Amino acid sequence: MPSRANIVREKEDGVPGLNADHSANRWAATARKPWVGASVMIQKGCHRRLVVEVGLAETLHSVDLSDLGTNLGGIYMSSVTVGSYLCGPGQPLLLIAGPCVLQSVDLALEIAEPLARLNERSDVNVVFKGSFDKANRTSLNAKRGPGLEQGLKMMEVIGSKTGLPTTTDLHLPEQAEAVGQVCDLLQIPAFLARQTDLLVAAAGTGRPVNVKKGQFMSPEDMKYVVDKVQGSGDGGIMLCERGTFFGYGRLVNDMQSLVLMRNLGVPVVFDATHSVQRPGGLGGATGGNREMVEPLARAAVAIGTDALFFETHPDPETSPSDGPNMIPLHAFEATMMRLLRLREVAQSVAAEA
Repeated sequence: MPSRANIVREKEDGVPGLNADHSANRWAATARKPWVGASVMIQKGCHRRLVVEVGLAETLHSVDLSDLGTNLGGIYMSSVTVGSYLCGPGQPLLLIAGPCVLQSVDLALEIAEPLARLNERSDVNVVFKGSFDKANRTSLNAKRGPGLEQGLKMMEVIGSKTGLPTTTDLHLPEQAEAVGQVCDLLQIPAFLARQTDLLVAAAGTGRPVNVKKGQFMSPEDMKYVVDKVQGSGDGGIMLCERGTFFGYGRLVNDMQSLVLMRNLGVPVVFDATHSVQRPGGLGGATGGNREMVEPLARAAVAIGTDALFFETHPDPETSPSDGPNMIPLHAFEATMMRLLRLREVAQSVAAEA
């Protein structure tokens, strides 16, 4: 096994800015265990995740020693580990994508497989999203999904067959443990962003938590959400902008939210599809305007969001939920190519500032 000096050389050659020697010593000191050896694993590119294996006797422990923070203009920005990815400053774009609600394994795989091909690129990390229950549907008669047990079995199959990390939303504290055993990222719906018991339970799984900003909340109010999650677990938190109520049945985006929430020191996500919702716009169902999805996503990319969230479907008009907001699957890759090109330009401009 390489020595600590070897790790430093790996760091200097492949992962600039990650202080492997310091982090490894810090871990060893915290664990009160002597060094035996270490090896470096860098996943999917040179600036992903730094992992060492630290062993005592015949027991080896895989420990993530990435420097999970960056100082940007006096604001300490923490990165969040999602599966084998890092989301945050200097990292590839995190893309959370999938159908709104799970319908069948076959349909989910039809959506996930092109996402997995997209994930072969070095400038994007893809997480598959699918909901097992849409508990906040407008109508009592609306289809809600396969339920917790069946839905998580479907997510296990999707993750296993595609290799993609997975995420789903939960609505009750008692769902957190089961979801955390299957999914790499836990999502909190916007309507539930202030629910302390739910946030504490999600954080307690040790998984990272993506909390959608309530449509009724200011970005500054999300500070207290961050405090609840960070005070209840060490998996990390991301905050998601998905629109703000503008009267009845209409959402608007205040793009300042992305900057203000990022100033709380956590990665930010822009949910482009739910931002174009028209709540209750179809009578007993939510409407939307998918033509505005890409323009809003472009604005978020130009500002510097760490992650994007989209829902996509082979035939959005047949989706049980949020069809009017979705990007048709056949158009999704081309949409992402444009956004990734824009992100490259935006990052080069930001570097000159």
